[in-house]
Amino acid sequence: MDIAAVLTLYDREQRREITFPDMERQVLPGIVRFVRPRPAMSFVLYSDLDEATADAAIDAQIAYFRDHNLKMEWKVYGHDRPADLAQRLIARGFEPEDEDAIMVLDVARAPAALLAEPAADVRRLTDPGQLADVVGVLNAVWNEKFDWVYERLGGHMAIPGYLSVYVAYVEGQPAAAGWTYFSEGSFASLWAGSTLPAYRRRGLYTALLAARVREARARGVPYLTIDSGSMSRPIVARHGFELLTTAISCEWKGEGG
Repeated sequence: MDIAAVLTLYDREQRREITFPDMERQVLPGIVRFVRPRPAMSFVLYSDLDEATADAAIDAQIAYFRDHNLKMEWKVYGHDRPADLAQRLIARGFEPEDEDAIMVLDVARAPAALLAEPAADVRRLTDPGQLADVVGVLNAVWNEKFDWVYERLGGHMAIPGYLSVYVAYVEGQPAAAGWTYFSEGSFASLWAGSTLPAYRRRGLYTALLAARVREARARGVPYLTIDSGSMSRPIVARHGFELLTTAISCEWKGEGG
């Protein structure tokens, strides 16, 4: 895979040109941001800055989101410039999350293990009423409340072809969950892939991955991406995913944030 070419395509399709059904896309000089009312998060997804323009651009974004009483996050990618963009954000009151590895799979070259029928009871949900199974898994895995899943994923499930939600079951009980967003263009993105501790090391994460790769292949999607943390990165790497870039989400925690 020509990683440099895929990264250029990714920046264009998944950062500059992408749209989201519940957000307003605003294109400014050197910035692409996405806006929605509280309590949901708005964010800067793309920036084209340098040492001379970064500070003023950051200050302008802080002022905009603060003046409009919006929650704000800035997603900084490893190849963004200036190289110290994340540090400049932190110095102005942003709080960084852990760094993710953006992994990419050339779906046409997916290994055979991901194209076989999943070796588990993996089901694609067909009704938003089934999302309680997803919320139950996420709540238990992360010890947080994921009630936002009902509204956001439920609404997105109503958009034809946009979102596919999968749950892996063990003896009829939901044990793992993950979903895929199919945006326009060359990429689909994988999210979650969370497994209850009692059911780990049974291949459920891989089974969920395989089900979603199979769907992407059937739909003719060229590339799959996943924002991988330290636990999932080695798993997806074993299944043919390659490092595309890295990313750090920085949430504004300063005055008025």
